[in-house]
Amino acid sequence: MVLKLGTANEAKLCRTNSAMVAAATTLLGVFLACTAGYAFSRFRFPGRRAGLMSFLVSQMFPGTLTLVPLYIILVKWLGLGSNYMGLILVYATTSIPFCVWMLKGYFDTIPKELEESALMDGASPATIFLRIILPLAKPAVAVTALFSFMTAWNEFILALTFMDKEVMYTAPVGLRFFVGGFSQQWGYFAAGSIIVSIPVVALFMYLQKYLVAGLTAGAVKG
Repeated sequence: MVLKLGTANEAKLCRTNSAMVAAATTLLGVFLACTAGYAFSRFRFPGRRAGLMSFLVSQMFPGTLTLVPLYIILVKWLGLGSNYMGLILVYATTSIPFCVWMLKGYFDTIPKELEESALMDGASPATIFLRIILPLAKPAVAVTALFSFMTAWNEFILALTFMDKEVMYTAPVGLRFFVGGFSQQWGYFAAGSIIVSIPVVALFMYLQKYLVAGLTAGAVKG
């Protein structure tokens, strides 16, 4: 099926694709980052330091450097080309290193005595994590969610590379069809850019009360 992007229906389809991918990436990224950050903060196990350093080192390389390896793994080995699941996995793993460091630093600021007292009262480790630690870490979780959402919502190169069907394009990829080699619709492009930015702005406004606390507290101790 071939679509001629640029109409209202196709633009709506691209926004829907982006919303679905970004929401799934946020849920998966927050879940993995919270559990990994808590493990690195509270437990001492072989490879802990090496794992943290590998997360840090991975942030030093540009995303385009991993484009070919990711394409080989997802498309050739796993068969996830033109598949939302493959794109979600890539986006989630891309955002995890920063999010793990952020959450690990915030979990370090939560006193361990709270967990010890809950254990004495008979609470299980899962109950402590879900009902005590996570509610106290709302600022850091908010930052993690916003970063994961923005990673998936704004990304262009990976989505263009892995998605070869126009009906599966995300919003940033769809916007490029307004500006081509033979015609330029700058008015539509500018309007589409503003529309695409609205969800990010809305999420930022909703989470702004947590952002300052999450960024500062997660960065002062590690």
